[in-house]
Amino acid sequence: MNFTQIENNIQQLFKVIDKKSFIYDLLLCYGVPKATIKRLRDGGLNLGKTNDEIVWKKKLYFREEHKHDLHDLIDDLKDDFYINKHDPRFVIVTDFRTLLAIDRKTNDTLDISFEEYPKHFDFFLPLAGMEKAKNKDENPADIKAAEKMAKLFDEIKRDNPTKNETQVHNLNVFLSRLLFCFFAEDTGIFGKKQFTKAITSHTQPDGSDLSTYLNKLFDVMNRDSRNRKNLPAYLEEFPYVNGGLFRKQIDVPKFTKRSREAIIASGELDWSVINPDIFGSMMQAVVTPEQRGGLGMHYTSVPNIMKVIEPLFLTKLNEEFEKAIGNKSKLEHLVHRIWKIKIFDPACGSGNFLIIAYKELRRLEMKILKELNSIALSNIKLSNFYGIELDDFAHEIAILSLWLAEHQMNLEFLKEFGRTKPALPLKDAGNIICGNACKLSWESICPYSLFDEIYLLGNPPYLGSSLQSDLQKNDLIQVFMGFKGFKNLDYISCWFYKASQFIHDKNIEFAFVSTNSICQGEQVALLWPKIYSYNLEISFAHTSFKWSNNAQYNAGVTVIIVGVRNKSNRSKYVYKENIELKVSNINSYLIEGPNLIFDRRSKSISDLPDLVRGSMPTDGGNFSLTKEEKDNLIQHYPNSIKYIKKYLTGDDFLNDNEKFCLWITDEDLKEASKIPFIRKRLDAVREFRLNSDAPTTVEYAKFPNRFRQIAYKDSDCIVIPLTSSERRKYIPIKFLQSGTVATNSAGVVYNSQIWHFSILTSLMHNIWIKNVCGSLESRIRYSSVLGYNNFPFPTISNEQQKKLEKTALKIMEEREKHSEKTLVQLYDPEIMPDGLKDAHFQNDLEVERCYRSKPFESDEERLEYLFRLYEQMIVEETNLGTLFEIEKKKRKNR
Repeated sequence: MNFTQIENNIQQLFKVIDKKSFIYDLLLCYGVPKATIKRLRDGGLNLGKTNDEIVWKKKLYFREEHKHDLHDLIDDLKDDFYINKHDPRFVIVTDFRTLLAIDRKTNDTLDISFEEYPKHFDFFLPLAGMEKAKNKDENPADIKAAEKMAKLFDEIKRDNPTKNETQVHNLNVFLSRLLFCFFAEDTGIFGKKQFTKAITSHTQPDGSDLSTYLNKLFDVMNRDSRNRKNLPAYLEEFPYVNGGLFRKQIDVPKFTKRSREAIIASGELDWSVINPDIFGSMMQAVVTPEQRGGLGMHYTSVPNIMKVIEPLFLTKLNEEFEKAIGNKSKLEHLVHRIWKIKIFDPACGSGNFLIIAYKELRRLEMKILKELNSIALSNIKLSNFYGIELDDFAHEIAILSLWLAEHQMNLEFLKEFGRTKPALPLKDAGNIICGNACKLSWESICPYSLFDEIYLLGNPPYLGSSLQSDLQKNDLIQVFMGFKGFKNLDYISCWFYKASQFIHDKNIEFAFVSTNSICQGEQVALLWPKIYSYNLEISFAHTSFKWSNNAQYNAGVTVIIVGVRNKSNRSKYVYKENIELKVSNINSYLIEGPNLIFDRRSKSISDLPDLVRGSMPTDGGNFSLTKEEKDNLIQHYPNSIKYIKKYLTGDDFLNDNEKFCLWITDEDLKEASKIPFIRKRLDAVREFRLNSDAPTTVEYAKFPNRFRQIAYKDSDCIVIPLTSSERRKYIPIKFLQSGTVATNSAGVVYNSQIWHFSILTSLMHNIWIKNVCGSLESRIRYSSVLGYNNFPFPTISNEQQKKLEKTALKIMEEREKHSEKTLVQLYDPEIMPDGLKDAHFQNDLEVERCYRSKPFESDEERLEYLFRLYEQMIVEETNLGTLFEIEKKKRKNR
């Protein structure tokens, strides 16, 4: 559903309001499927506890309220535990006179009279999959332009349905030409508002002749002076544009009164200053969600682009300029070098990285020419800027955007030097290719010759293996065929590997924005040895930071930036929270240290007791019992108590939720099945498994009393949540007595001792897990085979074990002092009790004394020490021919 359709739907809805069905009718306006609405009405999706509220998990909370003040109510709801638990994007309250809402993702609020809603319908566009745009500054080409263009696109598309690729391409080219004309008439390329005035004055109000008129106009703009004889004055006043923009004959869309008015309305905006990231978001507002999400048109803010280009090449060039000031030959050498630099973005989207790189090089060129007191004009050519883009529309916009950027920089040059190249006719264009970067030969697109200096950069698409389309899976096969395990790689790995091949033994470097997953967990072992095989190294890295940009559909992800080059003696830098650290080496985990690759291990390298994943029920929730269900069952069938155990998920023990489960052995099955409640639950388990798409699960339907995978042992244990917030200084683990079944959302260490608790809740362990294991978004994802089993801990004496046991018991004691609080509350860094903080601090000191007597000064120092110890332990294992050596041989044979 597009922008215009939603706006029309809302206007129709507010003509006659049915209060009882309002929220359902509203959701329909945003394209929510009728089947989903039915499930909300019937209660299947509605998690609300009362009749006057709707709770749709991850989506919205809605409440009709007439007794209480709405402002007080919504303030209370902000901190409501139940709402936070279900994490709705929107909280909405209304009495049908006033409507209040909170967007919990952006923290935007809405406070309006009810009848004003149609003016503010865009507040809830995320319900239709369209994120609200955030404007960076007071740029005149702001989001209003995006909205105008989106409306124009919707109008044109409605009257001109595209049925094949040629028609889609023609529409894309047409929109590119339109944008150029809007820009040209506001920046001195054309006369002031020349294009918009011409449409207003020379075409019929009903739009019937606009298509013919634009065909003539585009044809004229492709004619040089030799081919302009006998043109009418109203056409002749438009200049020759050249550059290929108007060269191809296309079928211009048909227009109506509404679409003509939409073009004129767009032209009336001020297009004189276009910020590339705003321009990119404008294009994003026009493109369909399917194109944008599936094909990877990524839009990055200027500050994030600078995080890539500055350490990649711009900082070095600026430093050379500073050193060359006052030395004519050095300045001339530098400017000639800049004129030859090639920039290549193999996933260029609408060209944002290329545009910013072009502008920054032009500005540096101006500084050099000014220092030289030169009369030369700019000699940085658009033909030195290369790109590959899968989406045809983005590819057209990238070419156009580079022309616009060139004109902007020519105006800056004119202001500085009083001279510049004429705006028209356009000269060369950027070498932007529409195609699949995973299948194309990069060398054929951006050729390399001796003495070339090339920089690859960009923000390629990233998708985990479970989210990849068939097309993307085929791309992985194309790039990594012949390698084992490549199907588990993130999609962006294709760009990292192809870039590594491209730069090998050449004067080329690359840097990409990426998901942090490629530098965590099993991805490291799958990808980075392949990169290092080309004799490459990481030259700089920005560690994980929250993505932010100004585009619509702003993806809330955590990213990194990684620069790679051929091995060199030049300095390497790690950037952490905008602090620059000069380091000796950057390993695959983006920390200073040796290039270690942590592979999966079946046993702990430190001889710690086994950590297993908890028992997996695969039961459709039918083994689970609430406290009320458990009490009621025992009340009616006292003998049933022997079939019940305490039940714990990773989330349950963090939030202190009390649950129970049915635990029935094969020997007890016949007797337990005589209890109607239990028999009904086991039947439901059987039915759930029989309806599964997984053959192994269907097969297990014949054992409805058993958990699908059983790890439970009747002994004390340590339980570890398999995901944990990155905000926490410590992973909140728990020591449990026997009799509790932990599910597969938690890790369990059976046969553990209290001093093991001390190690696993320490800062040393938490830092290790944060860096070595993978993550879900930015949350820590705990892995036994990568994190726990590879964690290096030295052999310690009985006396040291007793000291660790003492500090562990102190932590448990401090927790008991706040038994009314959950582990989530206790380990929230902003409200963690001082006594618990101190208990952990003392525990950390004791754990760290097991490694060395000298205190560690920083987390970086702790991690570096752990890496070195791990490396030492691996060498010792290899020399002894122990388990590690056996595992290594197994890997070679696989």
